[in-house]
This record gives sequence, C-alpha cells and structure tokens, in this order.
Amino acid sequence: MRVVIPGGTGQVGVILARALAAQGHDVVVLTRSPRTAGQVEWDGTTLGGWARYIDGSDVVINLAGRSVSCRYTDENLAAMMNSRVQSTKAVGEAIARAKRPPKVWLQMSTATIYAHRFDSANTERDGVIGGAEDGVPAYWAYSVKIARNWEAAQERTATPETRKVAMRSAMVMSPDRSGVFDVLSWLARLGLGGSVAGGRQYVSWIHDRDFVRAVQFLIERDELSGAVNLAAPQPLPQAEFMRELRSAWRMPVGLRATKWMAEIGALAMRSDTELLLKSRRVVPGRLVDAGFTFGYPDWRMAAMDLVPRRRRS
Repeated sequence: MRVVIPGGTGQVGVILARALAAQGHDVVVLTRSPRTAGQVEWDGTTLGGWARYIDGSDVVINLAGRSVSCRYTDENLAAMMNSRVQSTKAVGEAIARAKRPPKVWLQMSTATIYAHRFDSANTERDGVIGGAEDGVPAYWAYSVKIARNWEAAQERTATPETRKVAMRSAMVMSPDRSGVFDVLSWLARLGLGGSVAGGRQYVSWIHDRDFVRAVQFLIERDELSGAVNLAAPQPLPQAEFMRELRSAWRMPVGLRATKWMAEIGALAMRSDTELLLKSRRVVPGRLVDAGFTFGYPDWRMAAMDLVPRRRRS
C-alpha cells in the first residue's frame, strides 16, 4: 500500500510514517525540507511535481499545518490558518486531478473545534462546536475558526472516488522527544506538574499506538467518512491527569499554578495558555460505535506504558 503523508515530519507524522513503514508499506512524506529517502519537496500551497506521488497512491494522510506550539500572536494565528487551509486545498486539487485517485483521504483536524466545557463530553453527533463561549479569551474563537475552515477546505473539494475523513484528534501522547508528553513529563519531573488554575479543565488525549491503530481502522472501514474524534474514551481533569503522570514518574509533589503563573510559564516556553486552560472533554463516539477497541483507554495505564518507553529512548 502506498501512503502519502503531506506534512509528515512533525511528531504525529513521524509516529505514523515509522509505524506504516515498519509494516512494509511504501510511505512518501511531503515536506518543505526533504532530508532523507522517502521525503519529497513541496511548498504546501501549489501543485507541483509532488502531485504525481498522490496519483496512484492508496491513502493520503494530510497533517500539514504550522505548529500550535507557539505564542498565539496575530501573525502566528494567521500562519496557522493559512498553512492548514492552503495545504488542504492543494492536496484536494491533486486528488481531484489524479487519474487514479487514492481510496481514502484522511485529513488532520483537532479536538479544539469543540467548546470549552465541563458538563458533558463532546461526541461527533451531539458535541458543541466552540466559538461562542462566555468568559473565555476572545482569541479562543479564532482557534475554532481555524479548525472549521480546515475541515471545510476538505469537505468542499470534490473527490467522488475518494472517501474523506476529518480526524478531530486530541493530543497524541508518545515517548518521542519534544512531543507534548515529553514536555509534560519534564514539568512533572521538576516538581512543577501540579494543577493549573484549579485543574478542573478536561484533558483529552490518545496513546500513540492507539492513534496509529485508529488511523489504520479508518483506512479499512469504508463506511466511515466525515468528522471522527480520535481521543481516548476517558478524558480527565487536568489536576488528575498530572497526578497520574507524576505517579508514573514517581514524583510525589507537583507545584500548583495560578492562571497568572501559567501565563508567565507559557511566555517563557513560547507557548500559549489556551493549550493548558481550555477544557477539551472529547470522546470517540464514532470509533467506538464502529467497533474500535482501545488498547489504552485510561490515562493511568497509558502513562505507565509511556514513561518506561521514554526512559529507554
């Protein structure tokens, strides 16, 4: 099976490319800066020679987009929007023009599309799309707008022979360096991994091996199209999430942080507090209904697997 992964040099792309290649699949990664065999140059905006790899491929998994691990300035938010929408349109155009289009186009999206809430979990069927919440920073609505435009760019592309899935992914937890698990583990090991702003906000996540298996499941299940949540079935409040992570690292204490302390920390790490403070209570309704079984459904089990793998790496 030939799998083309635009934007496949980030954390999630590396995880997928590594797993699929290990299974014997022909994996082609589209990147602005190719460095190894199997990587092909593209600009993420316009059609070019890279499109011939999509023609005749079996699967396209588009992960392209500027990283959200940055300060949410107007410039960076605009770059997030443009990089996601333009790359999706370019991939869609390549698929639409292909003589032998791929069977399925999996498009990265985000669980951030859902509203900041504490009451009920968000499924694909009855989840609340964000952007109109009271009492949250105004720019959070722009993050939702990015997600909606990202999905719309795929949905509006006519690909009659290619099934389309928008993967509303939660944070993918893997032992790789510089990933979200690595950063959170660093905080926990320093004794800084306590609750943030009370810790009531929900954290949605997915274990890297379950993420890979979910992608493979979506490739194989022809009846699944449209938005699909890729998240473990048991999101939990941030305070509990970090407590379990500290336990896995055998760190007995975690310094609590107020909202203003989180602001200072995010500034120092060149990140943004939305990643810490927004309550993402997302569950995988369609995956579970279709028969997908999670290997790591709860965070304690996942953390106990990830920590030893992080040590070994």
